[in-house]
Amino acid sequence: MEAAIVATMPAFKHLKRITFTPPFHLKLQKLQRFHSLACLSPNFTQEDPQQQRLEQEQQNQLTNNSTTSRGSSSTSYFPKRGQTVELVCESLAFKGKGVCKVAETGFVVMCDRALPGERFIGRVTRRKGSYAEVTKVETITPHWDLVDAPCEYAPYCGGCKTQNLSYESQLRAKEQQVRELTIHVGNFSDKVPEFCSIMKPIVPCDIQFHYRNKMEFSFGSKKWLPKELLGEKQVGNEKYALGLHAPGFFDKVLNVDKCLLQSEPANMVLAAIQDCWRDSQFDLTPYDVHSHTGFLKHLMLRTGRNVETGLLELMVNFVTSSYKPELLKPLVEKISAIPEVVSIMNNVNTSVGNTSVGEEEYTLYGKSTITEMLRGLTFQISANSFFQTNTRQACEVK
Repeated sequence: MEAAIVATMPAFKHLKRITFTPPFHLKLQKLQRFHSLACLSPNFTQEDPQQQRLEQEQQNQLTNNSTTSRGSSSTSYFPKRGQTVELVCESLAFKGKGVCKVAETGFVVMCDRALPGERFIGRVTRRKGSYAEVTKVETITPHWDLVDAPCEYAPYCGGCKTQNLSYESQLRAKEQQVRELTIHVGNFSDKVPEFCSIMKPIVPCDIQFHYRNKMEFSFGSKKWLPKELLGEKQVGNEKYALGLHAPGFFDKVLNVDKCLLQSEPANMVLAAIQDCWRDSQFDLTPYDVHSHTGFLKHLMLRTGRNVETGLLELMVNFVTSSYKPELLKPLVEKISAIPEVVSIMNNVNTSVGNTSVGEEEYTLYGKSTITEMLRGLTFQISANSFFQTNTRQACEVK
């Protein structure tokens, strides 16, 4: 799902107790958690245990419904690991996974990058409870809302798994997910009139790209490569990468020269850094999560707006394993020449962990905050402060 999608629902966090006539009973604590998932733009680079639990509950509900509708014939069927099966994708589950069924038996499997209406061949990779997970091997019939993904990294990056699904279809899928969570996790009934006051129509975003005001990229000593390039030998700095973690790999980074989710000035900064950081004369090394050596850990780019001029302003934050400003000086000189860059920060994280928040913070250029206007209020945004990543859509959340 694209991160720009937002569904608006009423906030219940200030109510201590809510009672409805059965079966219209609210489990408030659960509803608060999936309400936040529905209303806010997801951070596609992080795994949240609560999100994982909700995903598991949704998948269990889907498989239970499927088993009930098919009877006992499907319960005796369970594909083996490594087996190839013909599948039809029927819907999208949490995090954009395709909910698919084996063509002959109707057995439910989950598949990344499978889209509604698509018929394909999948290979079973794992068995999990009452369903299986597969990887796509070959598409037989494409899905009905096929569009060309504008991002060159879409086939490999884990951030925009459904970019080749039309935005209208993404909206319908997200709204259906929120509806199912409202019913199955919140224990609401969609058969009563009050349901319409709780489940509001989804609110689309008027822009689907360049809307995100914060992106975090990782430096890595191991560049992730697609299968067709694995045979190419890489030596020295060629193995280094700056980008996003490949799905399922904490130690491999997909090298990214631009990201269509962030602003154009942010992409200019990313390109400028990519152009020179591997140069051996600068003696810059990426942090290695296994040996715990190296200097550069993360690059954070935040986009704000000057409230007086309305022009974009950019903060660049280098997260490093130690404080060595002389090593960053060539990069600071290069990117400070970009007019939108008004702040360059250095967060120092000396722990062996690879988090993007440092114990110490230094200003290398300009000021220590950028500004943004939201609903008539001016916000001062620092390197580690929280701010809604989709400023435009945050105005729509009621």
